[in-house]
Amino acid sequence: MDITRLFPDDEAGCAEAVALYAATQKIDCPEALLPTARSFAADLKYGWDGDPGQTYLARDEDGTLIGLLSVQIPTYDNTNLMWFEVEVHPDHRSRGIGTDLLTYGERLAAELGRTSLGLSQWDLPKAAAFAGRAGFESKAVEVNRRQDIGTLDWSIVENLYADAERAASAYELIRITGKLPDELLDGMVAVTASINDAPKDDLDIEDDEFSPERLRAYEDAQLAHDRTLYRVIARSRSTGELAGHSTIVVEQERPHVAEQHDTAVDQAHRGHRLGALVKTGMLLWLRESEPTVTQIDTWNAESNNHMIAINEQLNYHVVATAIAYQKTL
Repeated sequence: MDITRLFPDDEAGCAEAVALYAATQKIDCPEALLPTARSFAADLKYGWDGDPGQTYLARDEDGTLIGLLSVQIPTYDNTNLMWFEVEVHPDHRSRGIGTDLLTYGERLAAELGRTSLGLSQWDLPKAAAFAGRAGFESKAVEVNRRQDIGTLDWSIVENLYADAERAASAYELIRITGKLPDELLDGMVAVTASINDAPKDDLDIEDDEFSPERLRAYEDAQLAHDRTLYRVIARSRSTGELAGHSTIVVEQERPHVAEQHDTAVDQAHRGHRLGALVKTGMLLWLRESEPTVTQIDTWNAESNNHMIAINEQLNYHVVATAIAYQKTL
């Protein structure tokens, strides 16, 4: 087996990688949202927020792509951590390919001085067995939910918005498309950091560290992915302080697809239904500005009961469950 790194300018390699993902997810998670070749290449180049990971392709002796290793190497925070995802083509499983790829990743981690290793896998018995054999322990359960816009009862959204608006009368909503104005950037750093209050379960990880530069890198990365960036921000009418936000991106390549990137409320402003306000406010805005959107995907820790309760009122259904495993190198 030959393992080589995939670079974003390798169009054929990115297309092969996406085809392998399609083959594996057809078996492991048929409803999973797959990348396109273009978005896969953009992710290799820009990452989520200017901190791209690495992908390695495994080929057999005749050059057939049989496996893939994705590696995240955080640089903003958690600089002791390396996170893996392993995919093996269904036609080539039970040959030790996944184990060889994970071993390769652990060698990379050792070379970089990373001592804490994470592994993401769908919640499947074979995946749990694979992680266990490699010495990883289950640390968190993460759930992918999808909102079906076509069957959404808009009267529910409108009523939830009206109720939340009454409870949050001391706040106003700001709509931002694309990059944040400079005058809101510092305030959004603190609001974005509120995501650290979301459950981490048993994961041994540090809080995310945010800065104006990281928020700008996030915006640049999302725009480089050909995504339209929408933010709804709650702001105190009396102080002007930013209190909460909801962020969604819509793909330009596939304009029916949107992803919920973040919803968070600053701790000092909780108890006013701001989470429901920004989420429903976002939906009502998208109905006007992005009428072709038919689905919105989101991820939450299974233990995040508050956010899940809001999502379930908004016609989200479970697509799949993933397990986050971890071990010390």
